[in-house]
Amino acid sequence: MTHQRLFEYVIIHHPRRVKVDEEAGNLKRSILLKDVTRVMAADEKEVGIIAAREIDPEYLDRLDTVEIGIRPF
Repeated sequence: MTHQRLFEYVIIHHPRRVKVDEEAGNLKRSILLKDVTRVMAADEKEVGIIAAREIDPEYLDRLDTVEIGIRPF
């Protein structure tokens, strides 16, 4: 059995910057989709898989704007 460690992860959405919005001063801020969550896992790859399953279906068509931040303990 693999030794598991404690990790934390967050899921963030970074909206695309559109030139028209930037020129108008309407900069969209990043959105926290999933607050800090603690999990036990063997490695960061496993945490990434667990976190990816938590992404809201609304964002699945724009995964290039979604970031998963992982922090080991």
